[in-house]
Amino acid sequence: MKKVVTFGEIMLRLSPPGFLRFSQTNSFDVVYGGGESNVAVSLANYGVSVDFVTRLPKNDIGECALMEMRKRGVGTDKIVYGGDRLGIYFLETGAVSRGSKVVYDRAHSAIAEIKKGMIDWDAVFDGVEWFHWTGITPAISQGAADVCLEAVKVAKEKGVTVSTDLNYRAKLWKYGVEPEEIMTELTSYCDIILGNEEDAEKHFGIKPEGLDITTQGEHVKAEAFLSVCQQMMKKFPDAKKVITTLRGSISASHNTWAGVLYDGKTMFKSPEYQITHIVDRVGGGDSFMGGLIYGLLKYPEDDQNALNFAVAASCLKHTIAGDANLSTVDEVEKLMGGDASGRVAR
Repeated sequence: MKKVVTFGEIMLRLSPPGFLRFSQTNSFDVVYGGGESNVAVSLANYGVSVDFVTRLPKNDIGECALMEMRKRGVGTDKIVYGGDRLGIYFLETGAVSRGSKVVYDRAHSAIAEIKKGMIDWDAVFDGVEWFHWTGITPAISQGAADVCLEAVKVAKEKGVTVSTDLNYRAKLWKYGVEPEEIMTELTSYCDIILGNEEDAEKHFGIKPEGLDITTQGEHVKAEAFLSVCQQMMKKFPDAKKVITTLRGSISASHNTWAGVLYDGKTMFKSPEYQITHIVDRVGGGDSFMGGLIYGLLKYPEDDQNALNFAVAASCLKHTIAGDANLSTVDEVEKLMGGDASGRVAR
């Protein structure tokens, strides 16, 4: 496999221990993560050569984020430096009927103040096969959106496969633009588009026909998303595949999990998993994307197997604390093969 590049923000995550509320805690657990860095960690864990590109402040906290990427085997030599601070987000982990809660503190972060010309994308994409970005990055600031557009244009010129996870974030998009205005142009450069029903509706006004996701519970039907996939391909004719995850939320601790992939002709559906005791669902979509990129690179003629790998990988992520999926290929393939026993490996 040739190299993959991801671009976005890595943040300092601060969480009360266990399931404490913000108002109960006297300390925070520290994790470093973000949508695109999480994808990079997944790929490195699967043995893929991957670079993460971002902008970091030259201080101890920025250095800690850099060390986290290096520790996981992610390439960091294309990272640029500047700005005064690393973005922060606070996570209160939910349980049962109480959902998780996120508070962002990422205004004026190093990457929020990035500008066009700061990254040499021609050099970044030398020898690269795949580029991945998410809808989180252009939501941070106009500068981040401009640099993301720089990246997808150069990637397309060089024949690099471009993927996105649309990742709508209601608490971002605060700099005076409509998400559709920015995201439509960016997504038009993509070969692979991942998004759920909220992403498609909030970014492009595309809705699944006859489906209210808040009332679905555990019975999320793959067929209901066919219309979304078809509408997405009509809007973005360069897209080769449109993928969505299917999360049935029985409670904050118990979800069903599956996915569908549409290639313009055939709709592939994965097996459905029951995740009954969620440890940490943050990064679940990123782990799906990391698994999907790996699967599409490893099984280029087998979309069903690629999709199954992505769903199994992200199922395992829900058992792992922190932002990133630390599952191995062997563990994912074991689950794909039907072994969900969780027995001790001796």
